[in-house]
Amino acid sequence: MAESIFLPENANKAEKYEALLPQIEALITGEEDLTANLANISAALKEAFGFFWVGFYLVKGEQLVLGPFQGPIACTRIAKGKGVCGAAWKEGKTQLVPDVDAFPGHIACSSASKSEIVLPAFKDGEVALVLDIDSNQLNDFDETDAKHLEQLMKVIETFL
Repeated sequence: MAESIFLPENANKAEKYEALLPQIEALITGEEDLTANLANISAALKEAFGFFWVGFYLVKGEQLVLGPFQGPIACTRIAKGKGVCGAAWKEGKTQLVPDVDAFPGHIACSSASKSEIVLPAFKDGEVALVLDIDSNQLNDFDETDAKHLEQLMKVIETFL
């Protein structure tokens, strides 16, 4: 098991993802514990990109419940359809939000969060969890993030 990640110096965002994703896959291969895998994925993403907050919310009944994360204290429970995470769960698709203050019903777990991307992972055709990444910069996420993080979610789905 690797204990650190390696990214090319002076790499652009796409190159960082292309270097990071195989390392994450190697990191979690052979580990069956969901919590351990999600914790390491959160840490790897935060370390690689310096995001403000990276973590997972798991579907438990009628709520998303906070799972492994890196960053400041977070909201513990989110209802389906509420905020960006709840929208990703309800709609079953990536939510790319350049300005969280402009998102109807945004849940402000931290006033420092300015932009956000949330992606669902599926088990048996239903959303099982979401990956939530927040930035303290406006418009910090784009289609490059969406494309590569959606690839990561497919890897996560293999061990759900």
